[in-house]
Amino acid sequence: MRLRRNEVPVEQTWNLEDLFASPADWEAEGKAIENDLPTVTQYKGRLAEGAATLAAAVKAFEALLERGERWAIYAELRLTGDGSDPENQAMAARAHALTAQFMAATAFLKSEILALPEGQVEAWMAEEPELAVYRPHLEQILIERPYMLHPQTEEALAALGEVMEAPFITYERARSSDMTFDPVKAPDGRELPVSFALYEDELELSADTAVRRAAFDSFTRGLAAYQNTLAATFATEVKKNVVMARLRGYESVTHMLLAPHRIDHAVYYNLLDVIQSELAPHMRRYARLRKRVLGLDEMRYCDIEAPLDPEYNPPVTREEAGRLVLEALSVLGPEYRAIVGRALNERWIDWADNVGKQAGAFCTSPYGAHSYILLTFTGQLRSAFTLAHELGHAGHFELANRHQRLLNTEPSLFFVEAPSTLNELLLADHILKGAEDRRMRRWVIMQLLMTYHHNFVRHLLEAELQRRIYEQAEQGAPITAKLLSETKGAILERFWGGEVVIDEGARLTWMRQPHYYMGLYPYTYSAGLTCGTAVAQRIREEGQPAAEQWLEVLKLGGSLPPMELMARAGVDMTKPEAIRKAVAYVGSLIDELEASF
Repeated sequence: MRLRRNEVPVEQTWNLEDLFASPADWEAEGKAIENDLPTVTQYKGRLAEGAATLAAAVKAFEALLERGERWAIYAELRLTGDGSDPENQAMAARAHALTAQFMAATAFLKSEILALPEGQVEAWMAEEPELAVYRPHLEQILIERPYMLHPQTEEALAALGEVMEAPFITYERARSSDMTFDPVKAPDGRELPVSFALYEDELELSADTAVRRAAFDSFTRGLAAYQNTLAATFATEVKKNVVMARLRGYESVTHMLLAPHRIDHAVYYNLLDVIQSELAPHMRRYARLRKRVLGLDEMRYCDIEAPLDPEYNPPVTREEAGRLVLEALSVLGPEYRAIVGRALNERWIDWADNVGKQAGAFCTSPYGAHSYILLTFTGQLRSAFTLAHELGHAGHFELANRHQRLLNTEPSLFFVEAPSTLNELLLADHILKGAEDRRMRRWVIMQLLMTYHHNFVRHLLEAELQRRIYEQAEQGAPITAKLLSETKGAILERFWGGEVVIDEGARLTWMRQPHYYMGLYPYTYSAGLTCGTAVAQRIREEGQPAAEQWLEVLKLGGSLPPMELMARAGVDMTKPEAIRKAVAYVGSLIDELEASF
């Protein structure tokens, strides 16, 4: 039986009291934020007065934003810890409402900045140091100049922020609170519960083919029961973006959603096209190897991540996983090691599985506080890789928050997965250095291939689905469960080339990720892992100098465009060579794995 949230040992949960001592304190701060909106709105209609006024307005906005983000994150963390709790649902709804109110009230800032004569903001930054510190933030605003609507329209759209987020909220509520899955039988006759988190973090990785496939069938039935509802949710998200792109005058939805990423479209298409065409032959070879080694009658989609050495699945305690990850990431230096140590020892991490907990894993880092990590620890060494990944986000934003102003901390999504995927590679390197056991080395290679599968295959094919669905939506095609499943199935068939059976469960994988409600997020995993692969190689070859250079890049936060950040780390993403080198590395891992059997 899965535990209720109040049954989970407190040491396995994150400490939200570091944000607010109690819900009553949180409620009081919400009212205070609402009352303090005039600290920003007093500047409405005045930004053209001069550099000093603009600087004061942006500074006031930043101060209130810091409080608002911390306040909203508290509610979201409670909800993700237990989405079935009505109090948590109510707090999250209150947070969404006040956030929308805040965004509407402060929408004038962007509108008035963009209404200034061209070159005015740049001239003011040159003469006013208090304004110049916000250059990265202001430059991000200025790229939207051609696409801004009338100020009143912008304010109205900002007021609809909660409605705009409804598809994502609906999806998450269905996933964490409403979906149920039939339990499956273990070989010893025990009933094994199935949930989103337990399936993706444990049952999908089961060494027992019968259990793994039964769990997949149960998972598929649970998803299928909601496919029409969540297709409507997906379609609403797509339609929202199509309408917004047309209203603003973008050439396409892709142009609109890529604009904040600040990359050339050729880079985006390089990732989608080069990885799909050049990685597919390696992954088909990997699928054939799996089928042979596991002695399968057919290679089903749910078998892609099954362990190739079924009797070897190293167990690990939370304490052992923490120590291992701390040792592995110590290569990044004492400052980074101290951050990891605090995360492990000061309850930054929510480890447990409980009813209502959000599936998957994430890290959020409120400015002025510490990071919070959600994962579901399974007691198997694979969870250490998830931990290392999320600590990559935590380490990144801890350093950025220390060295940048709030408005300059957030990097482009193109860069944001590089620190997390690098950490997975560093953990693998650390384990391999001390691995005298041939089976352990083989197991680690499998973990690396899982990382590349997640980022270069699973998430990248999500991006391919987005590309195809948005193209069809812009041509007027209705987005239905049938279209989503057929399109996803066609993408998987093309990539796997007949080596993997693409069944109903595979076609329904469009229901498994919240990424579709986060702009063009899925492709960014491949960008991050391409960068992470290159940086990991530099650290292997150059040692401390490369590690120190990487830390300096992390401290820059979002103060530079992503291509420049990657260039500072020694990675050129303007050409496909870095992608091809990462794909070739995946091929070499499969070569070694084949030789070990």
